[in-house]
This record gives sequence, C-alpha cells and structure tokens, in this order.
Amino acid sequence: MSEMVVEVVRSGFVESVHRARVHVIGADGAPVLVCGDTSSLASPRSAVKPLQALAMVRAGLPLEDELLALAAASHSGEPFHIDGVRKILAGAGLDETSLRCPEDLPLDEEERRRVLREHGDARRILMNCSGKHAAMLATCAVNGWPVDDYRHPGHPLQRAIRATVEELTGERVAATGVDGCGAPLFFVSMAGVTRAFRALTLAPAGTPERRVADAMRAHPEWTSGTTRAENLLMRAVPGLLVKSGAEAFDAFADAEGRAGAVKIVDGGGRARVPVTVAALRAAGIDAPELAGLATAPLFGGGVPVGEVRVRPT
Repeated sequence: MSEMVVEVVRSGFVESVHRARVHVIGADGAPVLVCGDTSSLASPRSAVKPLQALAMVRAGLPLEDELLALAAASHSGEPFHIDGVRKILAGAGLDETSLRCPEDLPLDEEERRRVLREHGDARRILMNCSGKHAAMLATCAVNGWPVDDYRHPGHPLQRAIRATVEELTGERVAATGVDGCGAPLFFVSMAGVTRAFRALTLAPAGTPERRVADAMRAHPEWTSGTTRAENLLMRAVPGLLVKSGAEAFDAFADAEGRAGAVKIVDGGGRARVPVTVAALRAAGIDAPELAGLATAPLFGGGVPVGEVRVRPT
C-alpha cells in the first residue's frame, strides 16, 4: 500500500503534505495495515529505549517503578525527572559528572524558560536522554564494567543491548550509527520494531520484558512528560505502551498484542501524533480521548485557523 498522506490545512487550503510509513499488526500478529515500505531499514531513535532498558534489567539494573520508566524515557526535564536521574546515579555511587549525553535544556517549555530566567545553562542532566544514560551507568556499576566508555559499540553494555534488539525484533542489526545522545543506534525494520513492542506487552508478568512495559504503562509521565502526547495516549487507553523517537517515529503495543510503528518520512513531528492515532484505530484500539489527538491545530495570529490531519480515504 502507498504511504499514508497527512495534510496541513490552513484557512481551508492544503498548504503542505507529509507522508508516513505505517506498520500495524493485530492481536494474532498478522498485519492489518501496512503503508509504504516497512520492511526496509529504519532508524527508530528513542523508540528503541524500552529494548535498551530491557537489556539493562536483564544485566542486573536494580530499578523498579518510576525509576525504571525513567530509564526508558525521553523525558521533558521537569523537576521530578531530574530528581529521578540523580537518584539513579546516587544509587550507583555516581553523580551527573559521569553522564556522557550532550548538554541541553529541558524539552518542557516552562522548565526551559525557568532555567534560562534563573541564569541557568544547558547541562547534561537536563538532556532528555539523561535517564537512560544514568541507567546505563548504573548497569555498568552493578557489573563492574568501565563507566568512562559506556557509549562505545564494543562496550559489554552495548553488546548486550544489541543482542536484545536482535532477539526481540527477530532481525540482525543491519547497521550501527550514533544517536543524538551519543549512544549506538541500531538500524532495523519497522516491522521488527513492531514485533519487539508486541513481545514486551505479551511477556508473562514478572519477566524483565513485562517489568519494563508495566513500569512505563504505570508511570507514562516519567517516560515523556506531563503534557506530552505519549502520556496522554497511555492515560487514555489502559494497557497501552507508546514510545516516541526523534525524526517522528512512534511505536506502540497493547495488552492484547496489537502493535504498530509509525515513521513520518520527512521527520515532520507535527504529523506524528495524528498518524499514530490513525494506526491505533486501525489496530482496533480506541478511546473517546483520542479524538482530540487525531488532528493537530494550526494557528494564525494566535487563533486556530486550520489543522494537521490524515487525509481521508
């Protein structure tokens, strides 16, 4: 099937379009919607974080509940996120000077303004991947692995993560790149990412897979932020697991094994959530609250004058 089309409508005119690749499977694992080439290599970016967290739990990462959710997060830099990162580091006998993610400002606009207003500056702990990096350091500490080069693809931690990605996707990693946070980025297909998310939510209770999935689903504001779409989606649909990635990638699965992956081809983030809602509905996952996320408002002069929407078929 051709790629899904997303329209940017301003004052009644289609001003721009985005195209999306979508791979959705039903509870039986069979495809129910495939748009575009979802078998070719994709860059899931931070959507792979649940698999990275899984590999760390298997390697002895001693986190539960909110802090385990934070280990799989692209957090907004809200105060509770930063406090959680400090707790993970302190538990490993480390502090934020050990982090090797880039310096950044919070994703949350209010927190970003507060940091700048108080004469703050970009810091590693404020970067949205600092929870994952703190967990990586904690995993190294538990195993006696070196902490200075934990991002190197040849490090025992990264080898374990790669093996976990290959196991759950059912694919060999075809290429390794560098993610925005400096950690290795493993290229697999969208179909493989979909299989991996399904495996997380269908695993027996108490397994490392379910521990990660259950922590994220119980504490979705810790994996993203209080105002972020992933939090809103998981709050709207009990049992739903959603994780976003940079360049407009989303992956999801529910308790019945319905799962999917979404990639906006040009990386246009404004199209991501409407397409994800369409993918959820194609899988048979819906809730009244999703209606407000099926389109994104477009503004002119501070008032709504249009929307970003999936083109009706």
